Amino acid sequence: MKRFPVKIWVVHPFIDCINQLKKLISYIPENCEEKTPDFAYEAGEEMRPKLADIIPENANQPYDIRDVINETIDEDCFYEVHKNYAENIVVGFARLAGRSIGIVANQPAYLAGVLDIHSSQKAARFVRFCDSFNIPLLVFEDVPGFLPGTDQEWNAIITNGAKLLYAFCEATVPRVTVITRKAYGGAYDVMNSKHIGCDMNFAWPTAEIAVMGAKGAAEIIFKKEIDKSEDPAQALVDKEKEYADIFANPYRAAERGFIDEVILPEETRKKLIKAFKMLENKVANLPRKKHGNIPM
Repeated sequence: MKRFPVKIWVVHPFIDCINQLKKLISYIPENCEEKTPDFAYEAGEEMRPKLADIIPENANQPYDIRDVINETIDEDCFYEVHKNYAENIVVGFARLAGRSIGIVANQPAYLAGVLDIHSSQKAARFVRFCDSFNIPLLVFEDVPGFLPGTDQEWNAIITNGAKLLYAFCEATVPRVTVITRKAYGGAYDVMNSKHIGCDMNFAWPTAEIAVMGAKGAAEIIFKKEIDKSEDPAQALVDKEKEYADIFANPYRAAERGFIDEVILPEETRKKLIKAFKMLENKVANLPRKKHGNIPM
């Protein structure tokens, strides 16, 4: 019996590299004076009901931010970069209604989405790349703060966190933020907040915009009252609930103008398409100078 050899087709690494480069280049304009390339897009029903079920009821339970990203953008178009580095933040290119955008998103499924030295560097470099090539920026925010610890402090978390802050402050492209859940303290400011020039800032009803979480804040703010109470444990629970009722929602921030609109999760895609359409001709008139002095 004659046997024929079985051929196994393997994609050569060089060919795969070329294909990845071709895909990457499809999101980037030829130079900083050009707009990002647009792809054909037919407007349809932009509501995304699946987004309403992604955030867990328990605020401490993780979820994958990629699920939010993929439900918001055009189908099968998210091109993530630096995937295996600083996994607590996700960056990559995508298309929204056929237009290229850059996405920066906290990842609650890894280290609860905190900002640390490496994630700050990763996001800052990506933000500056997008701004260099005139690519609009979309930020999904769920950040409980900066990672604590002496290791982070000794290795200059303040300086590295400032790099991300500086990158967003200096960016002149359209910038839109969606707060899905936690937005605490200085990390909230750094993640493209209204305070540093974000053009449009949306929040889901599950958003919590505050200095810190309810339990930690209650232990500090109401310490004397709790210590003097007959039942300190119950007093802490009561004060934690009181703080949460006031701040564990986006409406207080919206009253102060820090949030442009509180939206339902399923409306996210529709709102973002309108926002980027409104901002597509954005012009930023900066002071005449050679360049800024980025934190090094």
